[in-house]
This record gives sequence, structure tokens and C-alpha cells, in this order.
Amino acid sequence: MSPELIDHFRNPRNVGELEQPAVMVEVSNPVCGDVLRLWAVVTDGRVTEVRYKVRGCTASIAAGSALTELLAGRDRAGLLSLKKDDVEAAVGGLSNESKHAAGLCAEGAKALGLAIGK
Repeated sequence: MSPELIDHFRNPRNVGELEQPAVMVEVSNPVCGDVLRLWAVVTDGRVTEVRYKVRGCTASIAAGSALTELLAGRDRAGLLSLKKDDVEAAVGGLSNESKHAAGLCAEGAKALGLAIGK
């Protein structure tokens, strides 16, 4: 495990929920059972505040934390374009068995982008 992954796991950023008018999305991985919930406040078309909760493995907890930092300041296009490789890089890489965590986060970013586009 990379130092970045361990740091995000031990000191997760932006954990919790946001109240209305925040947008909330939930994505899950049916294979492993991990669930990610994201809350975001969008001001002038950009994410200005974000929180997350995850039920899952160490990698998913760390990746969710890193994801919140990647989402800050993004607009809809930026949310939709975020890739699992971006999340994986933010946690210093993932083992093959943990790559699903980055995929879950990328799906969460896409869901959030679609939700704010409504």
C-alpha cells in the first residue's frame, strides 16, 4: 500500500453528509458490495463543498477521501470526465484486487455530474 493510500485511510477527508440543497448520489459495486454516497453543493456550476460516506474496504475508504479532493472546484464536464486512473493516481496506485475502488469513485463522479445537470 502506498503512503498516500494509508494517509487517506487513516485521515479521511470530507467524511459526512451535507444537507439540502446539496445533491446526493449513491453508487455501488454489486460484485464486492462496496457502497459510496457523495453529497455536493454546487455554486455557479462548480462543486464548492463535498462530503462522502463509504461502506467498503480500505481501498474504497481511501479512494473516496481522495475523490472528494479531486471533485472540489469541478464543473459538470469535469465531473463527467474524471477517470478511475485519476482516482488511482491520487492514492498512489492500487493493487489489482483493489482497482475496483477507483472504478466505484469514477462512477460516483459521473453520477454526481449527471445529477447536477438536471
